[in-house]
Amino acid sequence: MESLAYHFFIAGYVLSLAAAAAYVAIPLWPRIAYRSAATTAGTNVTIAAKAEPPALLAPIATGASWMMFLALTGSLAFRWAATGHPPYANMYEYTVALGWGCSLFYVVFERVYHQRALGAVLLPGIAALFTVALIYFPEHIEPLIPALQANRILAIHVGMMMLSYSALSVSFGAAVLYFVQGGKRRFARLPSAGRLEEIAHRSVLVGFPMLALGIALGAWWANSAWGRYWGWDPKETSALVTWLIYAGYLHARGLKGWRGNRAAAILILGYVGVLFTYFAVNLWVAGLHSYAGV
Repeated sequence: MESLAYHFFIAGYVLSLAAAAAYVAIPLWPRIAYRSAATTAGTNVTIAAKAEPPALLAPIATGASWMMFLALTGSLAFRWAATGHPPYANMYEYTVALGWGCSLFYVVFERVYHQRALGAVLLPGIAALFTVALIYFPEHIEPLIPALQANRILAIHVGMMMLSYSALSVSFGAAVLYFVQGGKRRFARLPSAGRLEEIAHRSVLVGFPMLALGIALGAWWANSAWGRYWGWDPKETSALVTWLIYAGYLHARGLKGWRGNRAAAILILGYVGVLFTYFAVNLWVAGLHSYAGV
């Protein structure tokens, strides 16, 4: 089972690279193609013509992203069967699960909004996550430490945090593209600024409640594992700060009418908080959550 989980992950990794290349190629494909044409005088001239990406590139990108999602689903399922616990116990498992969650929310938002441009941001990010996991995080199975042996709480709390981070990754991608568009329709192959704002807001409406529930469940877990609900552990504090950033975004947008660059900047800052909570706190800051397995 462990070997199957690893091979399905490698398949998902290869597919993430293929999908990332296809999604990036769609908006960056040359807009002008130069062709040689014969004249009546028997000479050749070079003419410029409008160029579009190959018709197969978009379905290839979407197909690869769905196949990646299915491969990662298989990897997590086999990993769960091999370990006997949810596959969120170390940085390798959690990174695979986070990439799976990001791919899940991406394919859902692509299907709902019919916008592939987000893939040019999110799919390279997913591929980068998997590259880091392969290079730095050992994939071998280790016994769980006592704090992680409450399977039900672990599955719900850590799974909810992973899903919230995954949903919020969509808002990050939309905010990045908003700045690329410059608040208008600078590039025709990218969604309009208004559509990007809508996608970003909807993804926060999905991810923010999950983040709040994940933190609350973490307090419940902390009480059963360490005898207190809240202890200002670095992981707890960083997750709370991240939650406050997204709460500030919703408050500023809903009550103050913030739109445009200010709202997009808050979303990018919020995802910086997500990445800090995920990488920096787990790997470099000592605390009760220091069980990254690296």
